[in-house]
Amino acid sequence: MEPPTSSRLNSRKRRKDGSGPNGATEQDGIPPKMSRRSLGLREPAPFSDEVEIDYSKPYIRVTYEEAMRGTPLDRPVRVYADGIFDLFHSGHARALMQAKNLFPNTYLIVGVCSDELTHNFKGFTVMNENERYDAVQHCRYVDEVVRNAPWTLTPEFLAEHRIDFVAHDDIPYSSAGSDDVYKHIKEAGMFAPTQRTEGISTSDIITRIVRDYDVYARRNLQRGYTAKELNVSFINEKKYHLQERVDKVKKRVKDVEEKSKEFVQKVEEKSIDLIQKWEEKSREFIGNFLEMFGPEGALKHMLKEGKGRMLQAISPKQSPSSSPTHDRSPSPSFRWPFSTKTPPSSPANRSRNESAVTYDISEDEED
Repeated sequence: MEPPTSSRLNSRKRRKDGSGPNGATEQDGIPPKMSRRSLGLREPAPFSDEVEIDYSKPYIRVTYEEAMRGTPLDRPVRVYADGIFDLFHSGHARALMQAKNLFPNTYLIVGVCSDELTHNFKGFTVMNENERYDAVQHCRYVDEVVRNAPWTLTPEFLAEHRIDFVAHDDIPYSSAGSDDVYKHIKEAGMFAPTQRTEGISTSDIITRIVRDYDVYARRNLQRGYTAKELNVSFINEKKYHLQERVDKVKKRVKDVEEKSKEFVQKVEEKSIDLIQKWEEKSREFIGNFLEMFGPEGALKHMLKEGKGRMLQAISPKQSPSSSPTHDRSPSPSFRWPFSTKTPPSSPANRSRNESAVTYDISEDEED
């Protein structure tokens, strides 16, 4: 049987640095947007002893070629994947996702080993078996969960659950006195390899907790856990509380330093801004002053213009020498109104004025 390619497995490796959205790397690319709809299941996967199997039909395994071409809807390819699944994380979920997508029509059965079996062959677990069963049940790729799964798969177990292929990473898994517990599965042509997600594992998570034990102990003490619950001695409890207080003081000092730096930076920016504005306004003021009071300023032109108008106002107009002279026209004769007679006169002048009928009044006299 040819192992499926990495593209068929739909595997994605996670790097420790430079991961993109939702853990995607540059090799994966950004997935296209999809319409908003519910893609997950509404209920957890059932346990194998809760699923009814129709034993009236014979158990006939499908070949790899038949599985890749696609099987009828009522006959999905039954793929089995097992593990401890302690501290269930994204590496577990990605492995199950690959197993679910091995073939077009896949029914994924996941076996979870019990605490007794795990402690004997691998070591102590953080989560108990019921917690691990429940975590796997709520993975969206799982169709059925087998509790108390065997450490080594026997033909009887494969026939009981009608398993077509077993999915696991291709790295030899040495345990229980064997160099590879999946060796007989590979020889039978029932092995379907998946790829491990690098950068995360249960051992890595436990290593982080052990390495930063003091940090997590202080964290839980601060959250209300007692020293007895954390198995912390009285001296260590006081030490953690003291460290917590010191860290708070350091944080306050650091906050004050950062705020003071921000204040100084703002003052510098304000001062630079004020200086620039003052320079701009001073240039504008000097320019306006020179424009008004400079040698060729507007004030000088205004004084010149006012002086000219004043001189013109106080200087008399000289009649032009070449103006033509006009002869004075004789004054029109004037008669006394409302009377046809001459005005009265003295007796001395009566004889002189008798001959005169009218008075001659010149233009100057009229004025």
